[in-house]
Order: sequence, then C-alpha cells, then structure tokens
Amino acid sequence: MLTTQRKQFLLDTLHREGRLLASPIAAQLGVSEDTIRRDLRELAREGKLQRVHGGALPASPAMGDFAARSQIAPDDKAAIGRLAAQLVQPGQVVFVDGGTTAVQLARQLAPDLHATIVTHSPSVALALVEHPSVEVLMLGGRLFKHSVVGVGAATLAAIAQVRADLYFMGVCSVHPEAGLSTGDHEEAAVKRALCHQAAETIVLASPEKLATASPYQVVGLDEVDAIVTVASADAAVLAPLRARGLSIHLA
Repeated sequence: MLTTQRKQFLLDTLHREGRLLASPIAAQLGVSEDTIRRDLRELAREGKLQRVHGGALPASPAMGDFAARSQIAPDDKAAIGRLAAQLVQPGQVVFVDGGTTAVQLARQLAPDLHATIVTHSPSVALALVEHPSVEVLMLGGRLFKHSVVGVGAATLAAIAQVRADLYFMGVCSVHPEAGLSTGDHEEAAVKRALCHQAAETIVLASPEKLATASPYQVVGLDEVDAIVTVASADAAVLAPLRARGLSIHLA
C-alpha cells in the first residue's frame, strides 16, 4: 500500500470509528508501528487529526482565528447563544468566555436583564453596550489576537478576584475521554481558571466540536456541569457525554 493510500485509510478509519490505535492498525496493514506513528505525525501537522498516546482522535475544525471561526455554523451558534442566554438569572455574576458563540450569547441576553458579566473578550463587552442593566467587567491582560481575548498573568490574577455563579465556556473540542481542549496553552490556562472560579460551568459547543480533540486540555468532563448544543447533533455522539453525567441542553 502506498503512503498516500495508507494515510487515507487511516483518515477513513478515524472518521468511521472516532479514534485510532496505532498497534492494531499496524498489524492490520502489515507495517511497523513506527510507520503508522510517522503517518500520524504527518497527518497531525496537516491538521487532519490530533495525536494522543497510542494513536489519534479527530481534529477540531474550530482551530482557525476569530474571523475564520465566525464563518463556521453561524446558524447553530446563534441558536446556542439564544438558549444559553435564557439560562442567565437576574442578579447573577457570570463569566462569559471569548469566541464567536459567546458573542451570540451576549447579543441574545434579555434587554432588561440585571446581571454582571465578567469577560476577557472585547467582542463580548462591545456586544453588551446596548444592554443598559448589565454591568460589564473587563478582565485585563495581553490581547491574544488570534482569538481576540485577554491572556497571561494579568488575566489570571484578575480572574482570581471573582467568584461567579456561572461560566459559559467556549472550546475547540469536546471529547468523552480527552475532555475539553483548545488550540493555545495560554488560552487553555485562562479557561481553566475561569472554570475553577465559577460555581457552575456550561460549555457552548456546536456539533463540529463534539467528539474531537485539540492540543491543550482545559479540564476534564468531570469539572463541567452541562453542554449547550443544537438538536441536530448526533445522538450517538451525545450519548457518552450524558453517560458522564453532563446535562445536555438542545437548542
């Protein structure tokens, strides 16, 4: 089997089964595990999968910058934002993450809502300018231009001063084994800190992010409470998330 054929076989198997294990694939194809690992490294560099110990998981398509991600599933993200906005109660202190779905949430908050939104996203803050009863607290830090959010030591220090009722988390990937992950280690650290300072964490995830993995883990599924996605999400993909005890809200 040619290298290109072998790589396509790996991708087809990954798409069909949701994960790859290098050892049984090598035995099936009659090649060495080193050959399969080399193929997986090359496919990972091309952004076609995410390597994990012993094999690979599907890569998230949500690894582009803010502008690129805004073109992915805009209708799904708007629906998720509408449902998530309904989960905010008057008087709450709420962390809202950065990202395109978080902006949709901010836009969909009730015009007369009295609450405090704490965010490291200038885009989210600007979306709340027309909400007269929402107090907006901006977390400082270095602007990570790829995602248009604050990151770094100043952001982490500011997060540590807040105890929130809710945290709406955006991530690149949600996986029953790999947990929640994203594409930048500093951004992952900020998300982790927000999660640890909130009484409840709700993940906003359009279907293309489900059953995928990204390079930097934020937290495991046991540290979050619920996921908001759309009703068209594959039931088979949602089943292992429900089995882990997560509440699933379908928009």
